[in-house]
Parts: sequence; C-alpha cells; structure tokens
Amino acid sequence: MNRRILLRSTALLALSLPQTGCRVLLRQLRPALKGARGGTPKGVVPYQIMVDGFQRTGLVHVPPTAQQQPAPVVFVFHGHGGSASVVASSFGLHQQWPEAIVIYLQGLNTPSQLDREGRKPGWQTREGDQGDRDLHLFDAVLADLRQKYQVDARHVFATGHSNGGFFTYLLWHARSRALAAVAPSAATTARMGNVTLPAKPAMHLAGTQDQIVKFAAQQATMEQVKRSNHCDAAGVPWGSNCTLFPSRSGTPFVAYVYSGSHTFSSAAPPLIVRFFKEQCGVMR
Repeated sequence: MNRRILLRSTALLALSLPQTGCRVLLRQLRPALKGARGGTPKGVVPYQIMVDGFQRTGLVHVPPTAQQQPAPVVFVFHGHGGSASVVASSFGLHQQWPEAIVIYLQGLNTPSQLDREGRKPGWQTREGDQGDRDLHLFDAVLADLRQKYQVDARHVFATGHSNGGFFTYLLWHARSRALAAVAPSAATTARMGNVTLPAKPAMHLAGTQDQIVKFAAQQATMEQVKRSNHCDAAGVPWGSNCTLFPSRSGTPFVAYVYSGSHTFSSAAPPLIVRFFKEQCGVMR
C-alpha cells in the first residue's frame, strides 16, 4: 500500500474510534506502519508466493547475474512484531553482499510468550507449530528461486534476530541439508525441545545485557553448538568481539558477543556476510 494512503487512512480511522479502540488499532498496525514510514529499502523489490493457501510476502534482492551464473542465497527473518522492510534496512545484507540473492520474508501473526493472542507477525519455533507453515514457506521459496534463477544450492544461508533467530535454529534442525551455514541472533534452541543439531558451520550473535532472551540461556546454546560442531575447546580471535572455535569436522563456530541489549547489533551485518563467505569452501 502507498505510504501516504496507509498513514492517512489509519489517522482518519483512529480519529473515529474511542481512545481504547485507537490504541488497539495502532498496536495491531504498528509493524505495517514501521514499514510504511521507511518505504521499500533501496536494492530490494516486493516478493510474493502462495503457500498452503496463504499469500506470503517479502522483499528480495536479485543480482543482475543470477540468470546466467549460480548465486548464493541468504534468507533473513525478522523478530516478533517486526517486518520484512524493517529487517531489510537493519540487516542490509544485500548491500554487504550484492552478488547474493537475499530474501527478507514477512511473518504471519503468531502467538509468543510476550504476545499470547498472536496479534503480531512472527515465526514458528518448533516442528509442528502453526502447521509447519514457515518451514513450508522456506521450502517453497527456495524451490521458486531455483526455478527462476541460477541458484548455487551449495551456498544457501539463513540468519535472523530474536524470533527470527529461533526460526533459524529450527531451520538448522529441520532443513539442515538445504543450508550451508546459519547465523542466529538473540535466540536459543530451548523452544525446540530435546533435539540434536547436525554439525553445521554457525555463528551466534548475543548481547550480554539482553533481558528478553537472557544471555545465560544463549551461552548454554552456544555451548551446545560447540559440542554439535565438534569444536576445539579454545577459541581464537576472529574479529571485533568475535571468537572463532575451529572444528575438526570442518564446521567452525563463531561467537559474536557484544555489550548490548536485545537490539540487533549495527556492527553485525558485515560480520555475518564475512562468515557466510568464508564457508563457501567449507560446505557440509
């Protein structure tokens, strides 16, 4: 929807409602309004696909060469209550890696611990949840991209923040064969239950002051990842606030731990792209 029309229509409707109704309306529309304020970020275009009877949407960046030569693919997932437009701006991976197909998908309204009624968009966090609609979305989008472009199937990556990070961990567990590496942010594996993660190159991003996904819980997940990936006990410096744990199975782990809250780190995008690029010769 056109930005001006959306904002004008929302304002007129809000004026016609009592104060309580106005608050409810604005709360429900907040993700869409955020996207409208920012518009479509430069370098991406709208994307849509029908999956399980639902019109799913997002934003995609496709390099001009994707019709002629294989391109890596990066899936990016927003947090609960977020939007494809906002995460395209905050991650901006298409700007960091213009040679890659980068797809920012839009979640559907989903219940969460902080949103019991499911009034805000998000992602499933365990197999079977929401009829596996988001796992089906991943499958359908990857198949669609393969049909339309020259996709390098060896170099498909996933990253996401908060609820999007939880879903990235779920993809690692449920769609491991399709992924070359993952980079969850502000998330854990706890909501998936007692599952085993196949060895996979991974990067985890965590703020030590995170009060929503506690840092201690993220530390426990990072230890789990190091065990799954057969990593060395001692890490080595890899970048600012980053520690690389080499792996005898060729599935390294990078921990990016910064002094921050639950907010996505603005320094993270180039580090995520660097990590993904480094895995292009270490595929599993």
